Amino acid sequence: MSIAVDVSREGVRIALSEQRVREVVRAVCRREHVRDALVSVTFVTNARMARLNREFLGHKGATDVITFQLHANGPRAQRDAALIGDIYIAPQVAAANARERGIGIREELARLVIHGTLHVLGYIHDEGDQRMTGEMWRRQEALIAAIV
Repeated sequence: MSIAVDVSREGVRIALSEQRVREVVRAVCRREHVRDALVSVTFVTNARMARLNREFLGHKGATDVITFQLHANGPRAQRDAALIGDIYIAPQVAAANARERGIGIREELARLVIHGTLHVLGYIHDEGDQRMTGEMWRRQEALIAAIV
């Protein structure tokens, strides 16, 4: 079993240690029965996130998290295949979301790490109102309760 997690910060400060980010990704992988993974988590400025959002998703402005799944597995499919993906998080957007929700920034950052890791696993969510009630959201919140 090998779960490698690379964490980097592109000129931004984060309220979680790089070690804690690694622990969260590894905890999600263990709970989802992932045996082998290579995941990078990069914290970026709002400007960089806005560029990624426009270039890859065709959306305007910065978002909180963008994930690139680098293999063709769906959730819980092909357990023997390595999990590979990149997660980009904008801490400034996360901080604004945390304030809006009345929660701590550490919890919100952990939520985004979990959210991104679930996307790398192949989970998808609906847009709009269903985004906050679907299977992926329920799994994410269960993982937050167990890990954070």
